[in-house]
Amino acid sequence: MIYIKHEEEIELIRKSALLVSNTLALIAELLKEGVTGLYLDQKAEEFIRSHNAIPAFKGLNGYPGTLCISKNEAVVHGIPNKDIFKQGDTVSIDCGVLMNEFYGDSAYTFIIGDSSEEIKKLVRVTEESLYKGIDQAIAGNRVGDISYAIMYHTEKMQHYGVVKELVGHGVGRNLHEAPEVPNYGSKGKGPMLKEGMVIAIEPMINLGTRQVKQLNDGWTIVTKDGKCSAHFEHTLVIRKDKAEILSDHQPVKESIKNNPELLKYFV
Repeated sequence: MIYIKHEEEIELIRKSALLVSNTLALIAELLKEGVTGLYLDQKAEEFIRSHNAIPAFKGLNGYPGTLCISKNEAVVHGIPNKDIFKQGDTVSIDCGVLMNEFYGDSAYTFIIGDSSEEIKKLVRVTEESLYKGIDQAIAGNRVGDISYAIMYHTEKMQHYGVVKELVGHGVGRNLHEAPEVPNYGSKGKGPMLKEGMVIAIEPMINLGTRQVKQLNDGWTIVTKDGKCSAHFEHTLVIRKDKAEILSDHQPVKESIKNNPELLKYFV
């Protein structure tokens, strides 16, 4: 069932989504060569709990972390560990929180130091595709309009691999609600978008093949060809003429500006 949210519920989701954004901004301050995913995860959990909220991912279906930290060929669901980050690493950070009975969810991809032009372009185009999808997230359109816009910008224009096994989703009292929001599809297909629907759009785009596999840890999804992947996500509400983004990447971008170790390729 697809739930239409009242304005009071939307405001509570916004508060959760903005806390996620501020958590990602904190991570952008701390992320650098030599630190570990476990360190970032600990700091994120402390920050979230200090705001009387709960890390949404921790314990969900047994997941052990507050953050999903996916590096280089990892697409999503990377478990924070003791490995240190290195120059040139591409790092996707996905975060969710539960506060006041409602969830927020957002993700951002960073590059430590410098990287190849093809990886910089992948990350830039993936972020662009998020907003191409958001442009279609208006009442009267269908989920397929979002999906097609993302696919066209990434697969059709750049020949990147669009992951099909993992999708965006509704957000509310549950972290994952209907409808599913794929990053591939056809215009005019799928559920109708209605005012008050809250969804998370999250393109997961690979430099090479769209094919993925799961590692033996039971969580981490990686590209089958070992090439880099990028991931961005916003929580938003469907409106009549233009979607309203409830999360906010601007604080993240400000932290990137102030972190000399992060590549400022599209800030």
